[in-house]
Amino acid sequence: MILIVDDNPDNIYSLQKLLESKNFKVDTAQSGEEALKKILKYNYALIILDVQMPDMDGFEVAENIAGFSKTKETPIIFLSAVNTDKRFITKGYDSGGLDYVTKPVDPDILLLKVKTFYRLYEQTQALKDVQQTLELEVERRKQAQKELRSKVDYLHTLLESLPQIAFTCDNRGNIDFVNGRWFQFSDDATIFPQTYPGDRSIAAELHASLQSGKPLEMEVRLKKSVCGEYSYHLLRVWPILENSESNWVGTFTDIDAQKRAEKEKDEFLSIASHELKTPLTSIKAYMQLLDRKLKLEEESAEAKYVNRVQGQVDKLNSLISDLLDLSKIDNGKLLINKKVFSLEHMIKSAIDSIIQTHDQSNMVLYRQGEIGDLLIYGDEIRLEQVLVNFLTNAYKYAAGTEKVIVDCTLVEDAVKISVIDFGIGIPVEKQADVFEKFYRVEETSFDFQGLGIGLYICAEIIRSHQGTIAVESSGEQGATFYFTLPLNLPVDAK
Repeated sequence: MILIVDDNPDNIYSLQKLLESKNFKVDTAQSGEEALKKILKYNYALIILDVQMPDMDGFEVAENIAGFSKTKETPIIFLSAVNTDKRFITKGYDSGGLDYVTKPVDPDILLLKVKTFYRLYEQTQALKDVQQTLELEVERRKQAQKELRSKVDYLHTLLESLPQIAFTCDNRGNIDFVNGRWFQFSDDATIFPQTYPGDRSIAAELHASLQSGKPLEMEVRLKKSVCGEYSYHLLRVWPILENSESNWVGTFTDIDAQKRAEKEKDEFLSIASHELKTPLTSIKAYMQLLDRKLKLEEESAEAKYVNRVQGQVDKLNSLISDLLDLSKIDNGKLLINKKVFSLEHMIKSAIDSIIQTHDQSNMVLYRQGEIGDLLIYGDEIRLEQVLVNFLTNAYKYAAGTEKVIVDCTLVEDAVKISVIDFGIGIPVEKQADVFEKFYRVEETSFDFQGLGIGLYICAEIIRSHQGTIAVESSGEQGATFYFTLPLNLPVDAK
């Protein structure tokens, strides 16, 4: 907005109309005092100031304007009809004016000057806005850096107090902080501890994790600086986002004692399983001989006792077999003998086995889903073991219900085999854990015996076939256990 200051209303009117015709916003004042009041209250892009005014002339007004910090940079154009002498013009410039125009005013010249000063004002305001924005941004960044430094210091304090080896690095893998325990395994704060020959490279695995943006978790053996011994550690590295940039925090947790205990347990299970297998086989053979020798009637009490003993021997034999499989899995020695076989034949064999061993049950086993002569490349015996395990669990946990269903479905490039029961079901929050080693659902652990390793073995068998295994259950409305197998026959079998 432009302020016109003149004690003559006619002059104000003519100038106002001239400027408004060019779309300038105009304000007016008829005295120096009125002008100063408005200047303190409003912001003006330009002031057109008459020199000859009563009480306070234009020079005095300009000097007052220059004394205000708010308005000292506001451009002023003096108008004078009398004082055209050089010394008056010089005084006008000295008092703060940027231009001096004599009356009568040439409208074109005045408009040209007004446009120039207005454009300069707009550019100045734009520069001020940019400067203010930059100052705010600088201040914001300073504050953000201060807060970030505070968080980093707090994080470093926490990491220093941890019992684990801890470090932080940037998104390029450059280590920028290590806690005191780091130096038990490395003399250099920028170099990872030495690992056991043949173990995966920490630097390579970390680089791959940084590239993918995914957390890293791996077991590794680290060499102690003092004694040179290696001990197992669990390395975990995960990202922390700060201001759209990711830094990474890592810890090495000592799991050497845990690994030794697991090894001793696995060795015990392996030895115990093998040692139990031999006498158990003999017991089973002698019970079969006893059954044939006595030729007992099926309804006699003695025959029932013999059958019960044989049933318990079979259960014990199944548990020992599971322990042997578990030991083989943990040692990477579970034998998978793959060949092409009929999936239908395997399913019928598993169903027949279950029906024969559960002939006293009132549950009906239904089969649904036709797959014809579908051929699968895999270990038929091991896959039958999985299906039998699913069916055995269905008969155990859905006892008293009417039916169990075996369903087969072709899903894209895989076949899906499901066992559906209508028993007690599995809580949603516990479904992800049922395939873990030694896991048992708390609600059933007292009512149903078992070691909790059957489903873990099943999961390992299916994984070795590049398939998937899962369970679906809603409340107490039964459960559906299923696994999928890829339809990937070898080229020579197609």
